[in-house]
Amino acid sequence: MDFKEINQIIDKFNNSTLRELEINEGQFHLRLSKNENMTPVVNSVEKNINTNTSENVSETKDLTDVTTENVIKSPMVGTVYLQPEPGKDKYVTKGSKVKQGDVVCIIEAMKMMTEVKSNVSGVIEDVLVENEDLIEFDQPLFKVKEG
Repeated sequence: MDFKEINQIIDKFNNSTLRELEINEGQFHLRLSKNENMTPVVNSVEKNINTNTSENVSETKDLTDVTTENVIKSPMVGTVYLQPEPGKDKYVTKGSKVKQGDVVCIIEAMKMMTEVKSNVSGVIEDVLVENEDLIEFDQPLFKVKEG
């Protein structure tokens, strides 16, 4: 990716309603944020999240029991895809066994696809989003019971 393309991406990002953008292409990595207090993303799985804050409450799922589980969270804003392409099986469903590094979904932002991988081995306890949902940065996507 050359300097001109990067500047075009930055200009489009600045003129969009997106709050976060992350692009990984080979060894190239670009992360843009309009958030003042950006939290660095180290893992897409975070243990023992606090569900009392409104940021972690999903409108479609009750997350009150998430505190004892591992949660795979969104590393970015975008559209979540639970299957590799239409008509194909979902990456994971409730009850699926996952190993560390397994792809659990894809997030699309600005025509860039980013794989979300599990950082723990275990069983998917719950899928907290629907296919093609618009998701926010740090939004819980899956509950995983380690094991």
